[in-house]
Amino acid sequence: MPTRSLTSSVPRWPDRATVDPAARTWAQRIATLRPEVLRIGYFGSYARGDAGVGSDLDIIAIVERAPSRAEERILGWDAVSLPVPVDLLVYTLSEWADVSRRGRFGETLIKETVWVYERGPQLERRTHSAKPATPRPRPRPRART
Repeated sequence: MPTRSLTSSVPRWPDRATVDPAARTWAQRIATLRPEVLRIGYFGSYARGDAGVGSDLDIIAIVERAPSRAEERILGWDAVSLPVPVDLLVYTLSEWADVSRRGRFGETLIKETVWVYERGPQLERRTHSAKPATPRPRPRPRART
């Protein structure tokens, strides 16, 4: 939440340098408590780098399974340890696979999301990523002696 500087009466809102590590720590903790979590990331103003006073943290979680009603999906996701208010979206893996068909919002999610937690390297191939996967170098063939 906002803090006041000792030399100014103007509130300072947490910046990305404060929010990103807090989001990563939170995501690791949540993933430990919720084994269904596959990925957690954030998008919006903090991902773009244009957050300001009053900005919230838009978090997206991808899970293996979830209740069918969106309102039930966010129950129990305690985000009070994060330094700013949170908006949370929870998608199942199959819903996330279809997100690119959701128009501009889906495109924004795919392009902007900063992933702060991923379970396993195989997930990269099965879900959209904000960054293209870096190709791994091929092993060199061994010389025969």
